[in-house]
Amino acid sequence: MALLIPFLLIASAQTPAKPPEVGKKAPDFNVKTLAKKEVKLAPMLKKGKLVLIVLRGYPGYQCPFCTKQVAELMEHSDDFKKRKASVVLVYPGPSDQLEKYAGDFIAGKDIPKDFRFTIDPGYDFTNRYALRWDAPHETAYPSTFVIGRDGVVIYAKVSHSHGDRAPLADVLAALDK
Repeated sequence: MALLIPFLLIASAQTPAKPPEVGKKAPDFNVKTLAKKEVKLAPMLKKGKLVLIVLRGYPGYQCPFCTKQVAELMEHSDDFKKRKASVVLVYPGPSDQLEKYAGDFIAGKDIPKDFRFTIDPGYDFTNRYALRWDAPHETAYPSTFVIGRDGVVIYAKVSHSHGDRAPLADVLAALDK
């Protein structure tokens, strides 16, 4: 029996984490904007539902799919406002020069008031949400979550390719639930 216990501890320590699932509580997070302002899950939920978008960040270039997705979300900012939902965009990447690349990504974009553009240097958030795409020229699986005021995930889409993003109509429908 003494030999079995260490084995069980090792086996459970190696069990991979899963991304947040529909019907389960979203893990808490603490990310920062480029202006170093903290963005935490619980305070955001006091305002209403939350749309959490995980971008690819900077895998060596600015992702055109991320650029298109963010532009579409911003074009529909009134749809989110009407539903009393906030949007948090997470831009992950290695710590080295992430702020510069994130700044380049949002340069010239008028980020809506209810949107928070945040960075994830060193992949702390990305790893916590089990979204690290650990392959050459990759950073994170592009993902979208809608989180209810109670902290429970009501919509989840984790993409295992660059262009397979959550359709805006699906996100808005989840907010209407």
